[in-house]
Amino acid sequence: MEYLLIIISAIFVNNVVLAKFLGICPFIGVSNKVKTAIGMSGAVAFVMVIATLVTFYIQKLLDMYHIEFMQTITFILVIASLVQMVEIVLKKVSPALYQSLGIFLPLITTNCTVLGVAILAVSEPAYGAAEAAVFALANALGYGLALVIFAGLREQLELAEVPSAMKGVPIAFITAGILALAFMGFSGLC
Repeated sequence: MEYLLIIISAIFVNNVVLAKFLGICPFIGVSNKVKTAIGMSGAVAFVMVIATLVTFYIQKLLDMYHIEFMQTITFILVIASLVQMVEIVLKKVSPALYQSLGIFLPLITTNCTVLGVAILAVSEPAYGAAEAAVFALANALGYGLALVIFAGLREQLELAEVPSAMKGVPIAFITAGILALAFMGFSGLC
């Protein structure tokens, strides 16, 4: 039951993009096409779960040596290193997957969603490693859901008659706001 609560809360109620406003830049920038949004979502999910697990144990080391103040810079370095290692391994092991992810892997290095989820996971005192991994995966699914829905809406907006002053980013921000309001409807679930 605890895992189900973590999953529902992270995907719908406390969506990392629409409720916590983490990762807005890639949310707006990569959401022009559904195919692109799906690729970015998969890459973020993979890196987010691995980064959260690694940073969970690194936080234990930081706590043990009483250097918690190094958390942010350490997590940034770990996430950047993980993305580079994943990129190298994918290039060697699965060139097709590496090509399909393309530009998404380097973009994840600067995606504050990954860092935010890692910090949120280690900040929750009730979470062990398993709960942190479920939390990261659920947040990645929530990020992906929001990104794919938003990309679908933006594809539909390309076909709609939008006033010239509202085309592009202005209508995208309004649509994102309405989508965030729709997700707020889930706030009574948890």
